[in-house]
Parts: sequence; structure tokens; C-alpha cells
Amino acid sequence: MSDRIDAINALIASQSVLPSPGERERLRKAHGLTLEQTAEAVGIRKATLVSWEKGRTEPRPPQRDAYAHLLAELAKLYPADGAPVAAPAPAPAPEPDVPEPDVPEPAPAAPMTKPPAPTRPSTPPSPPRRPAAKQPAPQRTPHPAPRSAPADPRFANGPLAVVAVDSDIDGVAADGRLTAYCVGGVVLDCPATTLPELVDWTLKESGIGGPRLHRHGKDADPLIVLTEAAAERFGLPAKLEGPEARRSLRLPENHRALKELARAKWKLTRRGFGPWARIYRPAAAGQRQCVQLAILSWDALDSRTWGHAAELPPAELARVLGTYAHRVLTPRGSTAVCGLELMTALRPPTRPVKEAATGAYVSGPNPGALTRPVDPAPPEAPPEHPVAQGWDGGFLDEEAYQWVRDPQLLTDEECLLPWAVGIDINTAFLAAAARLPVGLGEPVRVRAPRFDQKIPGSWLVDLSGIALDPRLPSPFTPSGERPTGPAWYATPTVAYAAQLGYDVTPVEAYLRHDAGAYLDPWHDRLKDAYVATMADLGVPLAKDLDETAFLTAMEHLKSTDPGLACVLSAVKSTVKGGIGKLRERPQGRGYRDGERWPALERPTWRPDIRAAVIAKARVNMHRKMLKLAELTGRYPLGVLSDCVVYASDGPSPLDILPRTEGGRPNGTFRLGATPGLAKHEGTQEMAWVVDLMEKGFNPARHIKGDGHDAVREGE
Repeated sequence: MSDRIDAINALIASQSVLPSPGERERLRKAHGLTLEQTAEAVGIRKATLVSWEKGRTEPRPPQRDAYAHLLAELAKLYPADGAPVAAPAPAPAPEPDVPEPDVPEPAPAAPMTKPPAPTRPSTPPSPPRRPAAKQPAPQRTPHPAPRSAPADPRFANGPLAVVAVDSDIDGVAADGRLTAYCVGGVVLDCPATTLPELVDWTLKESGIGGPRLHRHGKDADPLIVLTEAAAERFGLPAKLEGPEARRSLRLPENHRALKELARAKWKLTRRGFGPWARIYRPAAAGQRQCVQLAILSWDALDSRTWGHAAELPPAELARVLGTYAHRVLTPRGSTAVCGLELMTALRPPTRPVKEAATGAYVSGPNPGALTRPVDPAPPEAPPEHPVAQGWDGGFLDEEAYQWVRDPQLLTDEECLLPWAVGIDINTAFLAAAARLPVGLGEPVRVRAPRFDQKIPGSWLVDLSGIALDPRLPSPFTPSGERPTGPAWYATPTVAYAAQLGYDVTPVEAYLRHDAGAYLDPWHDRLKDAYVATMADLGVPLAKDLDETAFLTAMEHLKSTDPGLACVLSAVKSTVKGGIGKLRERPQGRGYRDGERWPALERPTWRPDIRAAVIAKARVNMHRKMLKLAELTGRYPLGVLSDCVVYASDGPSPLDILPRTEGGRPNGTFRLGATPGLAKHEGTQEMAWVVDLMEKGFNPARHIKGDGHDAVREGE
């Protein structure tokens, strides 16, 4: 109980209210105290006190409590709006003009007749460094990375650190030491000189790591991000050299750095030592011993998913990655890998189960989770899969839309309109994953089944007799073309055909009666991450912002906070990449059809789940387009995945979306910042779009203009 009381007291102390940074300096000087006197009384370095008074970092326990008490007593003597109530002590010798070199005070500016325009520093000010402690206390900062739960004292310095070589600190030449920039402005000295020492320091002294996301899951391994200069310090090349290394994106096994790890009894996963290297030893006494490394100069942070994050200064990069870690999970690979790992972290495959006979706890399956690898049904598998060898019954083709309306179907009225406007659905795959029942076990083959939209599976059914307006894409195929005969479809596609009023009579099916909404926790966490990041970028929920204000806010989205814009890009890529990773294909030139590949051995290799998500997203898009056509007579010019383009008499989405008599959005596409709602993708002249269509190009792919290509940019 005493431990809990101590923890509660520490938590209260960590939240004690402090005056503003400027008021702290005023109170100290009002009492005639020097930096040295105050720092000694509180038990800190002078450089740390300067940083507190400048607002660069915030005090942390246990010194925070003492500092708060000092300031509170001084505030009683020297109110901000009145004269002192007691005479100060005799003033000691004046403070020296020369500060300590690691936290210099600004030199006085030369006289100017006109004040200069304010400028924003290109890099954030470097907070004071401090040595790592084995059990460091939590720290509050003016702009901490968001936390979903109270800080875990085991991981007081956050989930990760960006390790860099200090060549310059606030304009003062440094000695080239290694510095670890952590979340919340914490800066640690990194004494390691070899990779084994770096791993030991990370696990034993750094206070870096993250708590589990599920009570039956595992704590997040600490992440160390190495800049190019830091990687070279540890004997790693700035770039992967040699044809084999560049082709495999792995360091050769005979490299000196890997030999050092082997001599120290550290192991690597089957992925080897690449841009994301996982270094571990077998768990001892139930404790994981694993460190994740990310090598920036090896393109660990792909610009297609992380934007310009790899170019950020170390402290800012720590903030960006820390925000992603707290809202999604600690990065442990590409955003696609993170999307897949998040599924497992939120629904672990196993849980402790008590044996009735012995009373001991053993590992057992976790209800509602994917607990073991299962092979797909033949139509659900890619053609190279072992179960698909010799199969000639057709395959699922549940992919996102890639459709362009036949230019011959354009009316004169449409061609004479001045604008083409693109509308994009926010994280359409994420919205489709909500409350989606998916199979948890093996498929069962059923002949002539009765269709049931509540059962996930793959259905062989003939939808070719369903004739829809040719100005709309077919909801049943990714090409938008009308089906030509019986084909395999996922449950959401067949369910939509039934909702349109057509009779569906499956010939056979592969069904999964053991089902559940496996993706719901994944959806909820990523939705919260997306909404919170959008709000930080100045785009709150639709209920807090009208449509015009929303469109205005979206125009400034990426310039509001470039670092958080990188987080938003990563969150969106985590959604798409995670869904795509459910059907990871074999890699390597030596692969032969029919052979198993490593991805098949994980429970989350589930092409049927991927097919269900994409099918639901596609029919959701068709439902909106059909409703818009019924209400306004407008038909799409082209569709690419979650983006659709319409001819318009105005350049804004507001010019094409229908309204009720009261002026409210009337179904169809609704503008807003949450998954499933829409945003403006781009506007171009209608004549330019018609020219694209006549040349066979999809206007939805190029609606942003200025050379933007939605496919090439990962949209």
C-alpha cells in the first residue's frame, strides 16, 4: 500500500501548478536570487534552471515539488500586481554575464531603428541534457506527446529516442557526444560506443519503452532511431552498399557490427539487420529483452508514408514519432507492418488459462482473436498459394475502384460546365472496418447455400443479370464493368446486391460461422488517432465546424504543423498498409508457385478479411454515388478507390452536394474530419478533365493537378 501512496504522491507532485516561465524569472530576481543560488537550493544545475525560466523544458519530480514551493513562497512576497509585502534580503553579488556553454543566454541585440520581423527558428531549441538514470521519474512538458493512460514508471522517458551526434547546441560548438532525444523534451546522454552497449544501455538505463495495449498483450519494445551520423558511430554504413545489400535491404551477415552483436549473445530476427532491425535475447524470468532499431539513412521512414519526417531535427522527430506511438503504437517497421502489428497488440492471440487439474496457468486461445494460421479457401487465395494449385474455379476480385466513364456517355451539358471537382472519403478502409463481421477460423465449403449477410465468407453467384445505369460504375467489380457470368464475391458485395432488390442465388460458398468484429478495436484506436491529429491541425469534428469553415481549415492543413502533418500521413498509411498486409505476397526471385512463404505462418495472413473490408468500402462508395445521382442527376466522371470526380458549375464540393429545404446536407457525401466523411480532393477545369478521359486516363488520379499522381503518392 505504501508503494501506491508514494506513486499517488508522485503523480500529484508531477501535476503541481507552476507560474509561467517569465513569472518564474521575475520572482527569482525580485528576491535578489542568482541562478546559482536558486539551482543549488532546488537541487538542479544552473543550465536546467535557465531552461525552466526560458520555457524550453518543464520541471519534473522530485525537483518540481521543491521548485513549486519556492515559487509559491516568493509569490506571497512579490505579487505580480503589487509592491512586495516584505523587504528582500540584501542582494548578493550580481550574476555573471557569461552563462554555461550548453545553455547560452542570447547576446544583446545591436541598436536598430526598426524592429526586425519575427522569425521562426528552423530547429527547436535544444533542451538541457542530463544523464540517464535507471529509474527516472516522469516529466511534464509544455507540449507533451499525448498519452492514452498515466505514464508507466518503468518507461518514464517515453517509448523511443532519436540518437544523434551533437555537433552544435544553440550555436555553441559541442564535443560530438551521442545524445538521445526522447518524447516530451527529455534529453539523455548516450554513453554507448558499440551496438551491444547501445542495446544494454537502452534496456537497463534509458527508461524507454511502452506499456501493453491489451492486458494479455506484450509491452512495446523500446525504439532507438539512429541518424546517419549516429549510425556511422556504431560502425554502420551511411547507405546500404553492394548489389546484394541494396537488393535485399539488409546488412551482410559478415559485417563487423553484426559480429559484435553475435559475440555479445544478441540475436536478429529472420528479417536480418535492415532499416528496421530487431535485436533480442530469449526472454529471461518472463522479461522480454528486445530493442527495435530504425536507421534513418536507410529509408526507415518512407517519404510516401511519413512525408518529410526523416529530415526533421532530432528533437522534433522524437515529438512526431512519440505522438504516433501514443496514438497508434510504437513504430516497429513500415506503416503497413505497424497496421498489422496493431491488430495483434489490440487482440492478442493467447491469454492465460487456469488448468482445472493442476491449478497452473497455461497459454490458451483468446476469444475473438485470430489465434492460429489458417489456409484460405481456394478462391480466396492468390494464384501462387499452395491451396490454389490446380484450382480452376475462379478467384475473388475484391479490389478498390479504378473506373472512368466512357467519354461517349458525357452529355453536352456536362461538357459545358466549367469545373470538375474531386471528393475523397477520409480513410475509407477504416470506416469500412467498423462493425464488420469477419471469420475467425477455417472456411467450410457449402453447396447451394441460402445467402445470409450475417455470415462472412466467399459466395459463387451470378450477378451479370443486374443492369444499372452505365453512367455509374458497377458495384460488383473493381473495374466498374458489368459482370459477365458467375463469379466469387465477398459477403458485403452480395449483401449490397440483395439490398438493391435483386435476387441472389449462390451456387456454392466457403463460409466461416465462427465470426466476430475482430477489427473493431483496431478501427477505434486508429479513428481516435486520426480525429485527434486532425483536431491538432486545426480541423475539429464536423459538429464543431460548418462545411465552409471545414474546407478553409483543410486548405491550411499541412502548413499548421508540418510535424503533425507527418503523423497524419502515417496514420492514413497505417490503415491502408495494414489492410494490404493481410494478403502479403511472396518476395524474392527464388520463389516458385506452390511453395509456402513466411507470411502464411502468421494468424493475421487473412486475404478473406482484406477482401471483406475492400468490398464494403467499394459498395459504400457506390451507395453514395447512386444516392447523389437520384437526388441531383449528377453522375461521376471517374472513380479511384475512395476519390470520385464530378462535373460542376462551381469549384467547391458545396456546389455539387445536395441540401434539404433547411440547408442541411442531404445524405450522400457529407463533408467532415472523421473516417467515412468526405473532403475536397481537388478542382480542375472541365475541358482539361474531358481531354484526360478521351486519352484513357482517370481524372480521379490527377484531380489534384500540378503533376500530382494519387497512385504514385500512395493515395
